[in-house]
Amino acid sequence: MNNQTFWEFSADILQSGGLLMIPLYFLAALVFANCLQLYFYMSKQNLPKASGEELTKYIREPEKAPYTYSKILRYVTDSDWTEDIINTRFNEVHLAVLSIVDRRIRYLQTLVASAPLMGLLGTVIGMLATFVGLANSGGETVDVVAGGIKEALITTQTGLMIALPGLFVVLIVQRRKHKLEAAMAKLRSMTLATLTTQ
Repeated sequence: MNNQTFWEFSADILQSGGLLMIPLYFLAALVFANCLQLYFYMSKQNLPKASGEELTKYIREPEKAPYTYSKILRYVTDSDWTEDIINTRFNEVHLAVLSIVDRRIRYLQTLVASAPLMGLLGTVIGMLATFVGLANSGGETVDVVAGGIKEALITTQTGLMIALPGLFVVLIVQRRKHKLEAAMAKLRSMTLATLTTQ
């Protein structure tokens, strides 16, 4: 970076990549903001690991359970319950928590998929600029070709640099979502088994 500050380096890249770098920077901000938001949302929804014995205790005394278990169990069993009511309420909890995650994952996947496509568009624009420059140049072909290729490669690189971290976050969040689904299914079956045998 030759003693350049981060902002000077960013401005240089922005200039080198042409006008398409502005929407790419905006897309990068959207992707990383959504990654953070989704990651922290999933962290808050986490159900800590618990053995069958611990779950049975939580089900019998929800007020002594960790916060996330307590909140779910109190909602599921707060009134005169039957097996159907418990199942319905678990379905409501499942929809309330996981449908939000599904929507956010789909939105993030769309943003991540659009980054390399936008970078590819920059490649096409850069190559077109190269050909136009070659057609109109009077002898400075090396500078014209180098400038167009630089613009084409910078936008492609930027698109990939936006997409790859976003893709990894999507995979991490999906893994956490599957763990949460499994924990909720276990809690549902344990709740039904514990309460219906009392």
